[in-house]
Amino acid sequence: MDSHILIQQLANGLVLGSTYGLIAVGYTMVYGIIGMINFAHGDIYMVSAYLTALVLALLGASVSPVVALIVAFVLVVGLTAVFGFSIERIAYKPLRKSPRLAPLISAIGVSLILQNYVQITQGARNQAVPTLIPGGLEWNVGGGVVGITWVQVMIIIVSQLAMGALTWMISRTALGRACRATEQDPKMAAILGINTDRIIAIVFTLGAAMAAVAGVLVTLNYGSFDFSIGFVTGIKAFTAAVLGGIGSLPGAMIGGLLLGLSESLFSGFVNSDYKDVFAFSLLVLVLIFKPSGLLGRPQVEKV
Repeated sequence: MDSHILIQQLANGLVLGSTYGLIAVGYTMVYGIIGMINFAHGDIYMVSAYLTALVLALLGASVSPVVALIVAFVLVVGLTAVFGFSIERIAYKPLRKSPRLAPLISAIGVSLILQNYVQITQGARNQAVPTLIPGGLEWNVGGGVVGITWVQVMIIIVSQLAMGALTWMISRTALGRACRATEQDPKMAAILGINTDRIIAIVFTLGAAMAAVAGVLVTLNYGSFDFSIGFVTGIKAFTAAVLGGIGSLPGAMIGGLLLGLSESLFSGFVNSDYKDVFAFSLLVLVLIFKPSGLLGRPQVEKV
């Protein structure tokens, strides 16, 4: 085994896993608060990719690449957060007291609507964005070259900073305490004066914002995307959330990193054509042998 190939695949796995972790946060936060899997979350990530291309196209060459990146990041994260909030108000809030199957079907419906709307309005062909930050780092290792671009470095750093900020907010702030109270017992939290309806809306908004962070960075990294990227990436992020323990924020990032590293190593040393099969086989094994995930806690039924 060539050492430079191993290190390159580990670097690729960290980048891929950081992306999965950011998107997985949306799944785990929503599930932790209301016990629902938001299957439209991957398509919110897809929408952020199109918004990134739109903002960059509007800016054009009138500003420097750094300014374009900052403006695109702020606008796309803000617009996607509003988008996530709107979806919760329209598609999920009216079904808050319905059987759990109803919001699940609604989530699948929202996913299909977003995919088809983007396909009709933007076309089915691949879209592309310019390279804003060229270059990167390279090392000679074991007779070969290991490289990582500046955008990939940004993905790793920003994902860790975003996860750290979110974890601090949940564990140290009044809003975080309200989120934890709503997660543990929504009825008691409401009796104690917590606006659980507002907390649920905030959770959807934060989850969409984290997906947007991933959407901006991944779009700049790969340079191309289409209307279908939300489905596969969303399922992978959901796998990461389950792997780490759905309902656990650190578990979402750890699950994403483990899935990204495993997928990258499998692609590099076994067969890239079956990397998706390997990822979902890993999910099946986790569900069989440790259904609660690596950091998850078994569900205790309240009586």
